[in-house]
Formats: sequence, structure tokens, C-alpha cells
Amino acid sequence: MILDRLLARGPAKVAAAALLRGLVLQSRGPALYERMGAQDTPEGRFEMLGLHAIVLIDRLARDADAASVRQALFDAFIGDLDGALREMGVGDLAVGKRMRSLAQAFYGRARAYDAAFNALPNPAELIQVIARTVLDAQSDPDAKPLAGYVERCRDDLAEQETALLVAGLARWPAP
Repeated sequence: MILDRLLARGPAKVAAAALLRGLVLQSRGPALYERMGAQDTPEGRFEMLGLHAIVLIDRLARDADAASVRQALFDAFIGDLDGALREMGVGDLAVGKRMRSLAQAFYGRARAYDAAFNALPNPAELIQVIARTVLDAQSDPDAKPLAGYVERCRDDLAEQETALLVAGLARWPAP
């Protein structure tokens, strides 16, 4: 009985799991890859997954009532990356090193996106960050469509009630 309570998933973890499922589905949307230039590679999918996680975590950070869900979402995101590495066949001894590398990349992008979000409504910095990270493999990237999509995501999430978000219900716009 005590062990059941210790191992039970609290409401924040349940909500975070639902939010993570939603952002994973959104980050895999074909239009992001076919029309907006994201690369359909493991690296490109990491960029899109990270971008959606950053946008949602940024929204949750705006409300103190969402702090526990925000932390649980981050923890679930990191756990999902770990699981993905293992599914890709990365050995147990190498997972830690790869996770450190991915975490550093994620934190770097989070800082860059945060600065770009703070510069809005001027999209120039957001366009540069997207061109440098998501569209890096392209010789002449056009990051404007993806930047516009990110702005729509931020606007849509900002309009959603925090109570719905902390219940695990987030609506994403169509790409």
C-alpha cells in the first residue's frame, strides 16, 4: 500500500505524459518536413521535438500554477529521449554520453529560442535561430514559414487556459 502510493503517478506526471504525447504528434506532422523544410532525419526530428517542447515549456513557465507540470514535462521529455536512444540501439555505456550531448544541445537551443521569443514581435532573431538549428543542413534555408508557425503556436498556447494545460490538454495549430 505504501509502495503503491510512492510509485503512483501524480496529476502533474499524468498531465505531462499527455502533453508530451501531444507535442510528439505535433512535431511529427508531415507538413513541417514537406512544406517547412525540417529535415526528416533523427537530427531533424530532435530539432522539431525540442522546438515544440521549448514552446510548451515556455508557455507553462508564464504561470506559477503550472510549475509542477512544467517540471514533469521536462522530466518526461528527457526520459523519452533516453528511451529513444536505447530503441535506436545505443548501448547502455554510451547512453549517458549521448544524453549529455543532447541535453547540452537542448539547453543551448532553449536559451537561443528564449532570446528570440523576447525579441518578438520582431521575428528576425527567431528566423535566424530556426535557420541555424532546424534548417542547418540546407544551403539556402527559408525559415520564415517555420518561424510564423512557431509564433502561431506561441499565440495559441498563450490563449489557452492554464487549467486545461495543467490537465494535459494542449491544442496546437495546424502547420
